Amino acid sequence: DISDREGVLALGREFPGIDGIVHLAAQAGVRYSLVNPYAYVTANVMGQVVMLELARSLPGLKHFVYASSSSVYGANTKTPFAVSDAVEHPNSLYAATKRADELFGHTYAHLYGIPSTGLRFFTVYGPWGRPDMAPMLFARAITAGETIKVFNHGEMWRDFTYIDDIVDGVLRTLDRPAAGSPPHAVYNLGNHKSEKLTDFIAEIEQALGRKAVMEMQPMQPGDVPETYADIEASRRDLGFEPTTPISVGIP
Repeated sequence: DISDREGVLALGREFPGIDGIVHLAAQAGVRYSLVNPYAYVTANVMGQVVMLELARSLPGLKHFVYASSSSVYGANTKTPFAVSDAVEHPNSLYAATKRADELFGHTYAHLYGIPSTGLRFFTVYGPWGRPDMAPMLFARAITAGETIKVFNHGEMWRDFTYIDDIVDGVLRTLDRPAAGSPPHAVYNLGNHKSEKLTDFIAEIEQALGRKAVMEMQPMQPGDVPETYADIEASRRDLGFEPTTPISVGIP
């Protein structure tokens, strides 16, 4: 539990030579944040502060890399989403906690000089993906012959990013500590291609050799119709270049 102050700070005392932290732990998901907001504040806000305090306690720490989310772009309508865009109108509590994480990262970099980088992930999928995310939900339902719910009547677009491309981006980031004053940066890690949800479902159908039974539903509270990553800064500064289209990633 990363919000456990004593437990986490004890790790720093046990392993004082830690020189890098990749902090990906969080309470994730937009819809559950409408049900249990406390879990998000505990894990994502308190957890981020505790992890930053851990970073502050480590004398040899070179870089603190943490997970943000494309959800921070909220109700923005300009696409693709760029890190220079305003992110002051989150659509969900989850998005608000991730934006708070970025603000805490900036503050600790300013106060204590901790090189920190936040990564805004765009709809990550692949092996070991979360069971509550669309690929696993859809694949399980299609295999079982059950109905799948398709929100906003199918008018949804997502920048689906394969896990191997994300891992490559995370490791590239860890090797390139944030510079500047304060030493804090934020980058998008996405596929730089917004796919229609029904096309994504078609790829799953083709891979499984079975058709989906779809039930069209309205937009869910807290959701957004489109995500699309501008990755020019990530390409320039990190050498990030995703290589996996959904036609390869889904199978």
